[in-house]
Amino acid sequence: MGQQIEKLAQFVAKTQLADIPASVQRHAKMVLLDTLGVILAGAERPEVRELRERLAPTAGTGATVYARGWPVNDPRTAALLNGIAGRAIELCEGQRLVSGQAAMQVLPGVLALGENAERTGREMLAAFILGYDVAGRLCTAFKPRPLAHQNGQASLLAAAAACARLRGLDAAGISRAMRISTTLVLTPSYNNAVAGATTLNVAGGMSGFAGALAPDLVLAGFEAQEDAIEEALANLVGDGFRPEGLLDELGTTWHITRNWFRLYACCNPIHPALDCLQETLKKLRPRPEDVERIDVATYKFAAVMRNPDPPNYFASKYSFPHAAAAMIVNGHAGYSSLNDEAVHNPAIAALRHRVHMTEDPAMSAVAPRLRPACLTLTLKDGRQATHECESHRGDFNRPFEESELREKFRELAGFVLTPEGVKEVEQAVDRCEQWQSVCELTDRLRRHGKS
Repeated sequence: MGQQIEKLAQFVAKTQLADIPASVQRHAKMVLLDTLGVILAGAERPEVRELRERLAPTAGTGATVYARGWPVNDPRTAALLNGIAGRAIELCEGQRLVSGQAAMQVLPGVLALGENAERTGREMLAAFILGYDVAGRLCTAFKPRPLAHQNGQASLLAAAAACARLRGLDAAGISRAMRISTTLVLTPSYNNAVAGATTLNVAGGMSGFAGALAPDLVLAGFEAQEDAIEEALANLVGDGFRPEGLLDELGTTWHITRNWFRLYACCNPIHPALDCLQETLKKLRPRPEDVERIDVATYKFAAVMRNPDPPNYFASKYSFPHAAAAMIVNGHAGYSSLNDEAVHNPAIAALRHRVHMTEDPAMSAVAPRLRPACLTLTLKDGRQATHECESHRGDFNRPFEESELREKFRELAGFVLTPEGVKEVEQAVDRCEQWQSVCELTDRLRRHGKS
């Protein structure tokens, strides 16, 4: 059994909220608020609604599904549905230095089990922060296979750790929950994204399901091999695992503070180019019909997101030509701009084919430490503007203002909550460490939900 995994499990079991710096707790509450807003808006997607209805006849009891009507289901299914909803609109946060969206992988299971077991806000918040830390550390040590999307991979094990802690398991039980969960790790393909295959979001939801299931498997007596995590991440779903640095700065560096947020409703790698486009639009102020062409150089992972004809809403989130055209036509690239109507908007469709993307090897060489882009906007009258950046807004060197993130939450939550409900839920999250039970959140959702 790996010594590093065991020490990490001990850290998860023994660390109390009082041991976590106040600044980390404040940041974690902003991550919680942001993630909750994304789940609430994502619950409105048609495929998510349909799945919810199909699972309703077999619904259990114990945890709330964050959607209109606030149905109750067993914690595993509630976590699954909430995780799928949160992945559906491509607005969740992510880890800065490694690939992964830890909050959306960890939080649904934590909220579902926290509600079901009537855990306090302090217990919920501590489990969330510690689960995120496990995700950051595992993802740093883990080398994913090139085509494997991080939904349902290393962060799924972190969800199991967080949920096992919330169920009151000791360090040995948390370790076993994580090792058992290696049999539940998935291998979704990045190609799902550009193909518009929303099954990728199911993989995200499965982290919540597995996290809520794993403690019961431990309590039922299931066992796992001692090196299950090392074997799975190094040789099965992954292409290498180096546990040597897993415990570096444990308890002093908190991975939840090393995240990024997003305001553009599309895949993060194309955000730097969108920032550049926004700056050139400010300079030239063109009408959509004035645009001759847009040329972008960026790093490899972003440069492949260039399909000018995305087949559906989900695929459009992974197309820079589409996001750029929507920004020009609608004035921004937020949630209400990159919607279903945008995919079929003829003005946007025409502009998409005027966007040209290439990889710059020098930019690829500095990613992911930096995520550069350089964009030139050329108008039909010959005027040009060029802008370049080292990384997108929301990154370490260009963080969003807290007010911007709160406004994002208010917009997204407003799709399913009344204005008074949006205000109450926001205030409740700000003081979540004072909750006597996670039910204080779900009670507010029910009280202020739109019909």
